[in-house]
Amino acid sequence: MKSTSRPHDSQLLRGILPMLVLALLRERESYGYELVERLRELGLEDLATGAVYPVLSRFERDGLLSSRTQCSGPGPARKYYALTPSGECARQEAARNWRSIAAVAERGLALNCLPPANKPKPGKSESQDSERGIS
Repeated sequence: MKSTSRPHDSQLLRGILPMLVLALLRERESYGYELVERLRELGLEDLATGAVYPVLSRFERDGLLSSRTQCSGPGPARKYYALTPSGECARQEAARNWRSIAAVAERGLALNCLPPANKPKPGKSESQDSERGIS
């Protein structure tokens, strides 16, 4: 699913990148650059290659990920990451938190679609009020 949108807000990206890394690793184990490519396929085309590695290191240090090294032919060995049970719990919590905050954002954005609360809607009653001298 490719998107042709503008670059993403770095603060928003910083907030969702860890959750997306956990979600992708739930599907299957991956090495760092493969995760970057998978994130780009999701629509983060402007994601810097180095953005994922600090997240992986922190998650591994915190016990959310396990890793294994595998030779990759003529190139350097690749470090594959997989979710641990703690990582799965963190993924579930991150998804719940995301859905909660996204619902708040959607409610806030929907306010722009509603007429202001203090202004009467134009229509028959408004014209009838003006005929009676009521403002």
